[in-house]
Amino acid sequence: MTEAARGADGHAEAPASVPGYSAADIIAAHDAYLDGAPLAPRELAGWRWIEENHRCNAALWREEDKARRTDVPDAEIVRCKRSIDRFNQRRNDAVEALDECVLGALVGTVKPHPDAQQSSETLGAIVDRLSILSLKIFHMGLQTRRADASTEHVASCCAKLDVLVRQRRDLATCLDRLLEGLASGRVIFRTYRQYKMYNDPALNPELYGRKDTPVVASAREEERTSASMPSSRPATVVPHWLSR
Repeated sequence: MTEAARGADGHAEAPASVPGYSAADIIAAHDAYLDGAPLAPRELAGWRWIEENHRCNAALWREEDKARRTDVPDAEIVRCKRSIDRFNQRRNDAVEALDECVLGALVGTVKPHPDAQQSSETLGAIVDRLSILSLKIFHMGLQTRRADASTEHVASCCAKLDVLVRQRRDLATCLDRLLEGLASGRVIFRTYRQYKMYNDPALNPELYGRKDTPVVASAREEERTSASMPSSRPATVVPHWLSR
């Protein structure tokens, strides 16, 4: 261990991380929301998008369950599909907005190393996966407590729950490692655009080919307006090595 890695008392210092973010805090917020607790207000702009992403994933889970019903009219399944598309767009928008907030916060505070490693997965993408794992853990946990289920069903769900918890623990380690790498300049990532073409009437041939479907410049802006989301992302100045 180098001297730079030791504190004044000679003990090892905790690795630097991006201020305001940690896997433990994010997981705790995910679980608290699913348990019905109100989300505590946070000053850091990126937390707004962590919460929005999680809300959308929870709404997606509910709509996906409903879409599998066979005892409802077809119109209800169509409604579910439309809702799923809207929530999925908002979920992805939140991931991109979170990435932009984090990268913007690093501008002028962290100078990346010349040989910094390019991460193929962004912070927002990992947070999104943690959100989905939290949902799986929550709902699998419900299955383990079902009084109307068989012993075999409960045992199977308990085994699956153990796997899900381990997977989330592993992913949390990866997130903290990414935060440490970003803070030290050893790791960089770029905001990756999803460009959900099926949601955009100007890009989906099944939509722009129909005479009765108006062509708009971007379905994403339309969706933000209908969902009462901001019409633009937080203004950030991102250096060239992050934005390309």
